[in-house]
Amino acid sequence: MKFGICIKTLMVGTALAGIPVAAYADEAGAAASGAADIDDSNQIVVTAQKVEQRAVDVPITLSVASGERMRELGVTDIGELSAYIPGLNIQVQSANNPGFVIRGITSDSGSAQQGPRVTLYYNGVDISRSRGAYQGNYDLERIEVVKGPQATLFGTAATIGAISLVSAKPQPGVSAEVTGGYGNLNAYRVEGFVNAGNDVIAGRVAWQWKKRDGYVKNLAPDQDDLYGQDQLGLRGSLRFTPSSDFTADLVFTYDRQRNTGTPFLSKDLGSTSVDGLYGAAYLGGSPYSAEVLGSDKLGLNRDVYDVNFTTSWDFADGWNFTTVNGYRHFDALEVFDADGSAAWYLEFAEHAKGWQASHEGRFTYSDDQWRASFGWNYFIEDSSQYVPFSSEVGTYLQCTANLIPSLGCVNSSNVATGALATSYLTSGAYSAVPYSSWYENKGRNQSWSMFGDVTYKPVPQLELTAGARVLIEKRRSGYSAYQPDAPVYGQPLLPLVDTDGETYSAQRSFAAVLPRFNALYHLTPNVNVYATISEGRRSPVVQLSAAAGPVADLDLIKAETVWNYEAGIKGSVGIFSGSLGVYYDDYSNFQVTVTENGQSVTRSAGSASNLGVEAELEAKLTTWLSAFGNVGFISGGIDDNASNGVYAGDQFRLQPKWQWAAGFNLNVPVTENTSVFLTPSVTYRSKIYFEIPNSEAISQDPVTLVNLRGGVSLMNGKFQIAGYARNLGNEKYLLDAGNTGGSFGHATYIPAEPRTYGIEFTARY
Repeated sequence: MKFGICIKTLMVGTALAGIPVAAYADEAGAAASGAADIDDSNQIVVTAQKVEQRAVDVPITLSVASGERMRELGVTDIGELSAYIPGLNIQVQSANNPGFVIRGITSDSGSAQQGPRVTLYYNGVDISRSRGAYQGNYDLERIEVVKGPQATLFGTAATIGAISLVSAKPQPGVSAEVTGGYGNLNAYRVEGFVNAGNDVIAGRVAWQWKKRDGYVKNLAPDQDDLYGQDQLGLRGSLRFTPSSDFTADLVFTYDRQRNTGTPFLSKDLGSTSVDGLYGAAYLGGSPYSAEVLGSDKLGLNRDVYDVNFTTSWDFADGWNFTTVNGYRHFDALEVFDADGSAAWYLEFAEHAKGWQASHEGRFTYSDDQWRASFGWNYFIEDSSQYVPFSSEVGTYLQCTANLIPSLGCVNSSNVATGALATSYLTSGAYSAVPYSSWYENKGRNQSWSMFGDVTYKPVPQLELTAGARVLIEKRRSGYSAYQPDAPVYGQPLLPLVDTDGETYSAQRSFAAVLPRFNALYHLTPNVNVYATISEGRRSPVVQLSAAAGPVADLDLIKAETVWNYEAGIKGSVGIFSGSLGVYYDDYSNFQVTVTENGQSVTRSAGSASNLGVEAELEAKLTTWLSAFGNVGFISGGIDDNASNGVYAGDQFRLQPKWQWAAGFNLNVPVTENTSVFLTPSVTYRSKIYFEIPNSEAISQDPVTLVNLRGGVSLMNGKFQIAGYARNLGNEKYLLDAGNTGGSFGHATYIPAEPRTYGIEFTARY
């Protein structure tokens, strides 16, 4: 058997599943059609510890959603998945600004100077840089979530866990699938794949196109409705298998977004203060938007190119060598109205671009008493975040400081009364004074590491594992700004120091050793208990800006470290399979991202801790009915110590204390070739805070959503007609709040997606 992941029986649930070392894996056993069984999750074979093991034998808390399970649930975007995995939350404010949250710890900073906390892997390659991480959810074999620090398995960004996207690989034979759908909000979706090849070489082309009208009406002239989608994903894959001992995979991916603007809605400026924030907005941007911000319309223009190359070679009995290589390039321009009103006030754009490349090589060995893996990794990234700003001087001063109380800023009819301030302040000499400025941060980061794990079996029932990653990294930051004095005012409008376009730079090097220790005991052949101790680390921040002078202002934020202590049980008994885990995390130098004067900066909040429980259960009740449920509880936050300052006692941002999901999958044969299927599900998330320090005004109360997908399958699955509904009760809740406007005293609020529904048709060959 080749080294890698050989899925003998692919789990369709959110219970036990494979671990995301997919880049090290060989998915040859996965069915090209994506069909799956639920016979016994313990037969899943994974390579979590760099050798083949059953999932039940891996002493780590992990969850998975197969491609088929996501289809059953109607999940077509990665942001929708997190409702079904305890301990995971994914907030997609926009494709340019996704937030990945594992066990209450968020990774979403757009600054090129900051490192991520949650590793996002695509076919085994680290793509964690926030602005380049999002991509379409199509033709995936599975999405896997590993919780807890995993430095020896997933690299330095896996401070508290990792998310792995594994695309379906080419298979011998000819197969194809196409799905077309239409729903409310004039939503179109077309996706599918074509696969052809033999035992030696095979190819696969997959695609997805999604287009939808915005669900927040925009009253501003010459602007589109907000939160519309126009997304395209293309993937080409080649697999070369000249012998049973060698496999090579080459995958090219292109991801594109042309989405309309994000609805940053204000509660105190203009008519967007509609209860529930589902009323019409008036977000017009700047009249100089094209020349200053880069586009005359609000919205996102984003392109991502990715290539990864993996080889796996069984070169001797018990030995394997695998190499994983990747390159990714992203370029994203997002124009947004940060004040959430009709005023020409806080009009920003973000142009984020960069590239990253990585190489990893590792050896693995396995016999009856020992398992081992060791290797090396090199990673480099070069990225920048350029933020231009446009405003009108009198409007800015009036809306920020209310200089003339009788004017206000924007009235209930969406008239920007604050614009009259310029005429008053200049005694009628000017009616409008345009202003523009910009700042840019840059980051060029490199890391070199060596890692290894050794497992010893003193007796057949007991496995003891120890491992470590030795890391050296070089972090180089850059900063420049053009913040001219504003006419009339005599100072820059944004409280940032002008470098007159000169770029300051700073560089520091760091080193660390990150260990892990695991123990696993086999109670029965199908039930195991495990315990783990591991250390995670978020890189120090070489945070560079400018101070009065102007001179470089360097703020070195210490590395965030966490010790994770975890124990659990996983396995199957009869018709039931599942897992239960309890964990405690102890953080030092906990890093928080806050928005100050329109820019994101990192601060140290001191010590923090996390105590949690996660459980998943799947039951195969009959051959045509299965049920699933999961629950996660987190009691965590920044420690309530005076030394932690204004952050003391705060709950982690985007962290619900409780999260659960439940549902069932019904697939009843009607005739020999026809079946009826139905998958209803309910998800719950308790109250969350959107920012640190916590504020009741910047929070969201508990949310319960009901989702449904069902239909009929014809001709043994060759044709399928399905209907779907998400947020069936049309629950009104917030996706995010605070945002850039909040740092200027005008918090903005983003409404989450309302009820969506539609029909889709699938044909398979």
